[in-house]
Amino acid sequence: MSSEQKMTAKGEQAKGKLKEAAGRATGNERLEAEGRAEQTKGDARDAKEKAKDAFKH
Repeated sequence: MSSEQKMTAKGEQAKGKLKEAAGRATGNERLEAEGRAEQTKGDARDAKEKAKDAFKH
């Protein structure tokens, strides 16, 4: 997995977790949903990179 893509995926996941927690703490459902979506995006990017790596070997 390219280091840049891995960091991007982890960053999206972390940012999403923070947004989700902030939304939950403030009762902001929209922010909470955005956080979950961002985490999912990071998870998908991570899975895509892992699949690429599996086919390289």
